[in-house]
Amino acid sequence: MLKQINPTGVMSETLRRALPRGPGFFGLLGAQCFLLTSTYFPQQQSPATPEPESAEATVLPGDWGPELLDGILSSPNGEAADSLRRAAFAAGPAIVPQLEAALKDDRTAEFAAQCLAFIGGEKATQILGNLVRDPRDLNLRRFYYAALGESNSPEATDTLLKVINSADQEQDRTVPQAAILALTVRSDLKLVPRLRKAEARIKDPVIRDDLDNAIAVIETRAQLLASAANKSTGSSIERAVRTYFLPALELPPPPPTSTEPAGRPAPARLAVHIETKNLTFSPDQNRALARVNFEDGSAEAQYDIVLQKRSESWTVVSVWLGPVTEKPAAAGKQDVKKP
Repeated sequence: MLKQINPTGVMSETLRRALPRGPGFFGLLGAQCFLLTSTYFPQQQSPATPEPESAEATVLPGDWGPELLDGILSSPNGEAADSLRRAAFAAGPAIVPQLEAALKDDRTAEFAAQCLAFIGGEKATQILGNLVRDPRDLNLRRFYYAALGESNSPEATDTLLKVINSADQEQDRTVPQAAILALTVRSDLKLVPRLRKAEARIKDPVIRDDLDNAIAVIETRAQLLASAANKSTGSSIERAVRTYFLPALELPPPPPTSTEPAGRPAPARLAVHIETKNLTFSPDQNRALARVNFEDGSAEAQYDIVLQKRSESWTVVSVWLGPVTEKPAAAGKQDVKKP
């Protein structure tokens, strides 16, 4: 099976479980509202009445904010952190200034960077771009690169390819992996020669495998979208998600060989199952965060997929790989390439 790419660098299943559905989500949304009133985030506060000197009075009124947020994010119950990220996405661009402030605290920096990438927009992208020069060892720039695939500009493409080409000099492998995964949302065959050139020069075997997988995904999707059956990439979220996973769902038939007639049936494929488990929408309903479970005979994986509505049609703009569970190899069956 081809390798999976994890731009966040987090593979712990207990911290990335499937998201809950029910009143717990709204409880955490309420908790977030309390967090945003903390003096940790830059907001005006009413003058406080002086309290009598005591042990409790030594704790400033706003100090509990980052600590509470960190407690939720580091909970062994993965539902807590996942629901909080969805609550932030649902709040949308209005909390971008607070997320920018949260980047300054090591305890909440990764959460803030992930939420900014989910929310998107010019301001959030600008803030993420500043993380390229962040002096800390958190490697937060991987969130910027993972979100940069949303832009189809030549400058964004050049930036991602530059990161990929520097993979052998990068201490954190998740940084070039984030750039590779960002490009898998594209179906532009013009990317393929540049990715092959990068693959030829890079020595890291893991990055080479990731590039090989990305090239196969981009090529296969482009070929399938060129066919009459897949001309429409879809107006619905489900169809947009299906389009992203098209290389795994509809592998093109292999070319016939001299000893194998063209009409001979293709080898049996592993069954592929894709399920959208949870959907969260932005305040304007033009952006969505989907939790997608992908399963075939060889592995089971969770993805967080961000979609943007463009000209009344939903499009996948960034993909974030969660936990992957390998299954025993199916002997004699064809592997399915996954983005």
